[in-house]
Amino acid sequence: MHAPRPRDRRRSITLGMFLAAPWIGAASAEAELHAGASVVDVTPQQFPVFINGGMTARRGEPRDIKARALVLADGDTTVAIVVADSCMLPKDLVDGAKALAAERTGIPTDHMTISATHTHTAPSAMGALGTPADETYVPYLRLRLADAIAEAHGRLEPARVGYASTTAAEFTALRRWIVRPDRVGTDPFGDATVRATMHAARDNLPNVTGESGPEDPSLAVISVRTPDGRPLALLANFSMHYFGGGPAADYFGSYCDSIEKHFASPDRIPVAIMSHGCSGDIWRVDYRTGERQEPFEAFVAGLVDRTTAAVAAIDEHRDADIAMAERRLPLAYRVPDAARLAWARGIAAALDGTLPTTQPEIYALEQIALHERRTTDVVVQAIRIGDIAITTTPTETFALTGLKLKRQSPSPRTMVIELANGGDGYIPPPEQHVLGGYTTWAARSAGLEVQAEPKIVEACLQLLEQVHRRPRRPLEPPDSPLARRIRALDPVCYYPLDEMSGPVARDAGARHRDAIFEDGVVFWLDGPDGPNLTAGPTVNRAAHFAGGRMRSRLPECDRDFTVSLWCWNGLSGEARETLGWLLSRDRPDGTTAAGMHLGVLRDGEETGRLALLLGATRHVGTTSVKRWQWHHVALVRDADRWHTYVDGKPDGTGTWAPEGAAGDVVFLGGRSDGADSWEGRLDEIAIFDRALDAATIAELAEPAAR
Repeated sequence: MHAPRPRDRRRSITLGMFLAAPWIGAASAEAELHAGASVVDVTPQQFPVFINGGMTARRGEPRDIKARALVLADGDTTVAIVVADSCMLPKDLVDGAKALAAERTGIPTDHMTISATHTHTAPSAMGALGTPADETYVPYLRLRLADAIAEAHGRLEPARVGYASTTAAEFTALRRWIVRPDRVGTDPFGDATVRATMHAARDNLPNVTGESGPEDPSLAVISVRTPDGRPLALLANFSMHYFGGGPAADYFGSYCDSIEKHFASPDRIPVAIMSHGCSGDIWRVDYRTGERQEPFEAFVAGLVDRTTAAVAAIDEHRDADIAMAERRLPLAYRVPDAARLAWARGIAAALDGTLPTTQPEIYALEQIALHERRTTDVVVQAIRIGDIAITTTPTETFALTGLKLKRQSPSPRTMVIELANGGDGYIPPPEQHVLGGYTTWAARSAGLEVQAEPKIVEACLQLLEQVHRRPRRPLEPPDSPLARRIRALDPVCYYPLDEMSGPVARDAGARHRDAIFEDGVVFWLDGPDGPNLTAGPTVNRAAHFAGGRMRSRLPECDRDFTVSLWCWNGLSGEARETLGWLLSRDRPDGTTAAGMHLGVLRDGEETGRLALLLGATRHVGTTSVKRWQWHHVALVRDADRWHTYVDGKPDGTGTWAPEGAAGDVVFLGGRSDGADSWEGRLDEIAIFDRALDAATIAELAEPAAR
């Protein structure tokens, strides 16, 4: 057993002052909650070491690297939660540490979770991209992770626990952006596949059409105190990828140090732990506004202030029983085909054992690694502490995936910890694979099968149901004032576009006329805001179209009809004349040129105007449609007349040309022939089999409830 480092020794003494005798689960007559926490120093014993987090290998002397552990027990069940300052921890290293800790504590290995903070400045514990694992460091880290669990277990004492969640939206933002269709980038394999990638909006907003997904602004906190109210430990969780520029532990370590200082008393130093939320597509810069977040110290101080305010409102409880479940889920890697494997082997032969320095070299070696591995088992877990839930993924998980788990978990008090019990790389939702980019390129850092994300989500939800002994919460359709009004008007179909995944666009009306999303649509972006569009504190959600469309059949609308929708154009005017088509119907014989198409034409770099194409006749409206702003658009056919509206006001009218007759297939978010598809968001699409009057159109366009 390693002797405690100076900081650990001081902590052992201060905690020991309050332990009349070590608590052992089997000896307790009551199922009272007990907790113990520890911090161990896992700084390398010899330098330099490889440092992970970049494309290519680098060496350094990182110091003040920690592993922080929390052990909870209720008399029947004991669980251990460890968070280590590391970019990624491979499963074999974690499993080895758990086995050592189990020998010393009796805690089952499937009742332990060990995760990484994903700092980009710590010693390399796992080989990825151009950086190998540091062979001198891995064995030492394995021992010290076991030490962390054993020390926390040895400090078990009576405790109480509580949970709080607060918003920290200004400290996190989307880093993965969708590039416009004429700016598609090239991947390391030489193919033009990159429609979305990290930091694409940096210094070039005209190059992009919008973020590729939502962020999760929640800062969640589990507070553990002694029965008399003294802080014992705090486990926080936040979805922000990393923040270099501080010490080797990035912002995670500075945050923990600040929390411990804030809650410290003369006779006790609590243990603060910052776990990594679902941050695969998250960073700290809001590129849309061009504003950077505060400097490192201010960033940490802001999160600490939010945390302490949340903790002050927590009401901790002692009657928190514990349950935990684990599953090892078999998944396949995306292995190279014969041509790509031959390409990779040729590059590897030329390298002759030297480390790669270019992207093609890096990804060539990764193809060989995936070919050799082919399949793996990933570890997913669920923990229940009273009514608090924790679930884990072994991957760099997108914010949307974490939100899926939180919204459907049996408990609304759910924390999702990523990069736990393995380092299995990015798992983009399937629709993100279509858009390409770094987080989808097949490698150990992103090599799991395309369907890995939904499989991991389902496995986590099943485990949460198991430990809570009740079903997941359903994803309910929106119940905003606008949604209720649309349903009362009896539409042929109503698409709120609040899906978290495809391919079905759910009809929330009475006729259940579901539509189908094509590839090239992503989900759960912010929709138009306003009290008429939201239900309580929830955010209205929308879909973002990036080359894909929706398809539905509407045989009822062969004569009079109304289409009402909200649109948000993401394409700058310099891209093309037709910014995008919103709605399209061909003639019954499939003649595209003689159909009906509604879209937006360029009117300036940041503006457009509504356009209705009836056969060969084009009508252009008068109202400016601004980029990156929500507008309500309506098209009405009333006998032989048509009317268009923008934001509830008339925008154009004319005679319905005979060649504008259309078939029963309708395309939304693009034209029937695929030309100039919509590049931006759509929301609250409702289609009626009659002409609505101007007053009703204005009502549907009103963001504020009337």
